[in-house]
Amino acid sequence: MEWRALAEMAVLPYATPLLLTAPHGDGHPVLLMPGFMADEATLLALKLFLGSRGYDVQSWGFGRNTGFHRKHAQALEQKIRYLHHRSGRKVSLVGWSLGGVFALYAAHQASECVRSVITLGSPVSVDPEGSQSPPLLKTLYRMVAHPMGPSVHVMQPRAKKLRERVVPPVPTSCLYSLGDGVVPPQEATIDGDPAMHENIRVIGSHTGLGFNAMVLCVVADRLAQPEGQWKPFNPGGLAGAAYRWVAGAAAPV
Repeated sequence: MEWRALAEMAVLPYATPLLLTAPHGDGHPVLLMPGFMADEATLLALKLFLGSRGYDVQSWGFGRNTGFHRKHAQALEQKIRYLHHRSGRKVSLVGWSLGGVFALYAAHQASECVRSVITLGSPVSVDPEGSQSPPLLKTLYRMVAHPMGPSVHVMQPRAKKLRERVVPPVPTSCLYSLGDGVVPPQEATIDGDPAMHENIRVIGSHTGLGFNAMVLCVVADRLAQPEGQWKPFNPGGLAGAAYRWVAGAAAPV
């Protein structure tokens, strides 16, 4: 069902009037991280949209994401510290798929520099015994990144906090879809303090999350909250009404 991503991309221009109602931000740095086997080009819609909302948007700058490697994890932490130092403001992290795992790791390592974390269909709660992702994805991960497959990041010493399911000490929003054909919904959600951690259901495919109008609106809503005044998702206005109608939910899930 991942072919739906093409439809999500095609529909996006028609959602422009809705996207224009999304709240503007305060200009703080936002760092985007791509999914497995993806690069910065896949983040174009997110980057352009969030830039139009007034944020200082950056992508991770390390090329294609070929797995949870030490060199990228360390470089990401350094980049976050640099952005924090340069701007004098905390950095929000938005990670798509495996990029969300990098975001959570960085939030643990440099929590004093991180304002919030948003994950998009990310495998953030994979059990040590293994992921339930499709066999084809596991095979690809073994070929490209590590012979242990996509569950390797929860087995490595540098990801101890993730393996123990210790939620990050910053506001965190995990977006998941029941129709995700890559990362099962139960693996894309976290258990934490409801006053700081939340799971938000969206409608769409995994490979279309970065081009999904509903996802873009939710991300904008989460980023627009004043620093230190984070509250759980409670959509309002035109975008909120559209979310409730499309998601078929009377309240956030």
